[in-house]
Amino acid sequence: MNELLLSARNLTKRFGGLAAVNDVSVDLHRDRIHAVIGPNGAGKSTLTNLLSGDLPPSSGRITLNGNETAGKSPERISRMGLGRSYQKTNIFLPFTVWDNVRLAAQSRERHGPWNPLRWLSSASAMTAVNRRCERAIELAGLKARTHTVAGTTSHGEQRQLEIAMTLATEPTVLLLDEPLAGMGHAEAERMVELLLRIKKDHAMMLVEHDMDAVFTLADRLTVMVNGQVIASGTPAEVRSDAGVQAAYLGEEHA
Repeated sequence: MNELLLSARNLTKRFGGLAAVNDVSVDLHRDRIHAVIGPNGAGKSTLTNLLSGDLPPSSGRITLNGNETAGKSPERISRMGLGRSYQKTNIFLPFTVWDNVRLAAQSRERHGPWNPLRWLSSASAMTAVNRRCERAIELAGLKARTHTVAGTTSHGEQRQLEIAMTLATEPTVLLLDEPLAGMGHAEAERMVELLLRIKKDHAMMLVEHDMDAVFTLADRLTVMVNGQVIASGTPAEVRSDAGVQAAYLGEEHA
């Protein structure tokens, strides 16, 4: 069985009297893509924010690589092995692809006692950082764009760059919030190929509205409506669920 890297049990997040996420459980395994789908307002992004530590749960439990994440900051949870992308691309547009990814890689360097002379050293001399940077750029399919200013790249390439930055932090778990949003057909195909390429080394949770991509990528599907799970299983099981078809998928995906 594939290694369990993240487990969430009975997660609930309340905003006043509204339960944006209500008693949701999810397991993420290495070499598996778990897609979470549902209409707008279903609670998918809130669930992602709970898993990443951007929001504290009202109740429930999360373990990452066997360790509890309760009370830890998003930065600390990231260092425990979790990486995520956002609905809105989050990169440094004036910087090159290389500089964006190298900044992410440098964030994982462990420094000893503070030494002001370290600030005068060249980043290009950080061999381990540069190796992680090169590997992440190549995995993301951006090697030919290494020295291109990020703001001049296409929308699809910027989404690839965001994933490259995430990979440079060497996560074991990836939370991807609508990575195909706004893409044309060719760009979407490249993103699907990228996610399949990095799948074997990571556990992934994918929030996505592109159902063709979801059914191509997902090993398991969870369907949320109004903060609750209405179905969870293999893509074939979910596709044939009458309640899911009525609430979300429609006849074209039956």
